[in-house]
Amino acid sequence: MRQLFPSSDPGEPDLARLYAYPPGPWLRANMVSSADGAATVGGVTKYLSSAADRHVFALLRTLCDVILVGAATARGERYKPARPRELWRHLRDGRTPTPPIAVVTGRLDLDPDSPLISAAPPHARTIVITTAHAPSGLRAELARRADVIIAGEDTVDFKVAVSALAERGHRAMLAEGGPHLLAHLVESRLMDELCLTIGPLMAGPGATRIVAGPLPAAQPLPLRLAHVLEDDGFLFCRYIRKDHLFRTGSGAPVRLPGAGRDG
Repeated sequence: MRQLFPSSDPGEPDLARLYAYPPGPWLRANMVSSADGAATVGGVTKYLSSAADRHVFALLRTLCDVILVGAATARGERYKPARPRELWRHLRDGRTPTPPIAVVTGRLDLDPDSPLISAAPPHARTIVITTAHAPSGLRAELARRADVIIAGEDTVDFKVAVSALAERGHRAMLAEGGPHLLAHLVESRLMDELCLTIGPLMAGPGATRIVAGPLPAAQPLPLRLAHVLEDDGFLFCRYIRKDHLFRTGSGAPVRLPGAGRDG
């Protein structure tokens, strides 16, 4: 892997430094797309990925306090709890061995016996984010194995959900999609950063973009490119919201992992 921007260095880039979270609550989204903008191929992301992409994927999980994902993505990608062997263990010193996964589902369409719920370790119980009007019986069943957050009445209020995660100490947040979840985060102006892997592949017409759904068109969210890495034709782009650059030193990370959480 090599760094193309902001400078080209022949040496191996310091990924932990390049992707370090800034202080305070911060919501990073990590997505992958084809060269023509497709978010999936055949309904899943694995055909857009590579060994280097999976390497960065594991690093971003290592650096975060919680992984945020939509229920449809969790089902489609067959999510399971994060495993220590997938992470860079030395970067989690002083924290739990793995981060919990927080699943957003307004209708509670989750299987309580699925590995994502039933196999989560005690230190990283799966978090279910739902609504007050979700089926009470299923909510009670899930609450026996997972932590349940009520965020909104009929639909999930993402501002309430993100605030609740931060109040639990999950300040470095990582959203892994899918496109509908990212649409809500953009529409609510909750996304601070986008990490986007662009694969050297043309998926063709019909595929979903990384932001999708029935929401009304949101105001454009200006971003600034912080860095670009390259490996075997795959581009790894990190974008920061322009109005958040003061928190990152014009896009440069300012907190090294393993230094403990901020406040």
